[in-house]
Amino acid sequence: MKIIKLYLLLVFSVATVQVQAQHAIRGSFPGLAGQQVRLVGFQDLDIYSIDSTRVSDEGAFTLTYTDQDTGMAYLAGEDNKAYFLVLANETIELQGEVLSMAERIVTVSGDQNKQFVRYAEEHQKREQALSAWVYLQKIYQGDSLFSIHPLPQQGIAGEIQRVKQEDLDFLSSLDAESYLSWYLPVRKLVSSVASVAQYRTEEIPASLAAFRSLDYRDPRLYKSGLLRDVMDSHFWLLENSGKPLDSVFVEMNRSIEGMVENLLTEEQKLNIIAPYLFSLLEKRSLFTSSEYLALQLLDSKASLSPGFAAQLETYRTMKKGNIAPDLVFNGDILAPGYAGGVIPKKLSELKSNYTLVVFGASWCPKCTEEIPEIASYYSKLKQQDIEVVYVSLDVDAQQFKSFAGAFPFVSVCDYQKWASPAVKSYHVFATPTMYLLDAQREILLRPTSVGHLEAWVDWNLVQGDK
Repeated sequence: MKIIKLYLLLVFSVATVQVQAQHAIRGSFPGLAGQQVRLVGFQDLDIYSIDSTRVSDEGAFTLTYTDQDTGMAYLAGEDNKAYFLVLANETIELQGEVLSMAERIVTVSGDQNKQFVRYAEEHQKREQALSAWVYLQKIYQGDSLFSIHPLPQQGIAGEIQRVKQEDLDFLSSLDAESYLSWYLPVRKLVSSVASVAQYRTEEIPASLAAFRSLDYRDPRLYKSGLLRDVMDSHFWLLENSGKPLDSVFVEMNRSIEGMVENLLTEEQKLNIIAPYLFSLLEKRSLFTSSEYLALQLLDSKASLSPGFAAQLETYRTMKKGNIAPDLVFNGDILAPGYAGGVIPKKLSELKSNYTLVVFGASWCPKCTEEIPEIASYYSKLKQQDIEVVYVSLDVDAQQFKSFAGAFPFVSVCDYQKWASPAVKSYHVFATPTMYLLDAQREILLRPTSVGHLEAWVDWNLVQGDK
């Protein structure tokens, strides 16, 4: 029994040592003498401090990292200039003057870091050459002065293929088990998106296939610093693929389906990816796909963070085509310029063909810009028989009346903020939030700005009358 206990103790001790094994990064940078130097790693969508030290008067420093930090990182001095490294369980030795002069930094030891530096330098040159050859190829194919000469065209095509193959050969030469063999192809995919969309459009299908094949459960992705870039680049390429908008949304939804399905078995990672992607689509006004993502997530029954789940629920309950709840105007009602006669007590008492319901507050910076703008646009809205109702989330009567008192439309406030029945029934989670309804309270539009509303009114009502 004692032997077994001793054996288990030794196994546990070895495992602990393996987890906590430290690796050194040694630097010699005379230009950094006396400065603080930090080693910063990537985790999910954030960064974290791994180690820091003060550089000696001779410019020497030593930092350490563990196996748990495996991935990409960067060194930063007091000027916050970054020099990127691969943390791959190896000792790294660097020599230079300052971190901002990357071209003069020599990697003395650390095989993966040597390969990283070499590829970064060579790949950039190959990309420049490739862009030049592709430019020439288009000239020789599209200009009658040159298109009659097949030999140069063959030479250009051959050089393009050679440059591409050189890059592939370098990547295939890497140790398949190394972090770099995973990282560099992903970095290449992300960095080439702009060139592919502008100059090498024939590569768009292959690039999209590569994005869709990424495994979002892979822990290496969450230590790479590329997680945000991967999503940004993927959906930017879809948006700029040259296809009609309807086709773009079909392709985006296809990508969303794959990402959600890929992550359903790892809900912790799903709760990192999904909120960022949702926000990304909203910021780019890609609302068809943000709604699709919301419904995919809700239908999947995945365990989402409560705040995010409530945000998504808006798209299911308050999506275009649904009937919005009636609103009872509790609390204070202001309507100094209301032209409808008796001030209504609830939304269904309005007699207009359309109603814009606006949720906001005097403490919301965006509201103080947008809602006065709606007030100045009100007379034009009335010409199209659009009434406006402002529902305030203020909790102070004086602040509500000071802000909303001059608005010509109906403004209501029950001073319950997020607990207001009106706010809850419309699943409002942010201000300002707007809904454009028809006479039957069918949701026609969820404007994201006054400009968005104006465009809809002009296209559907103003031009529709012509």
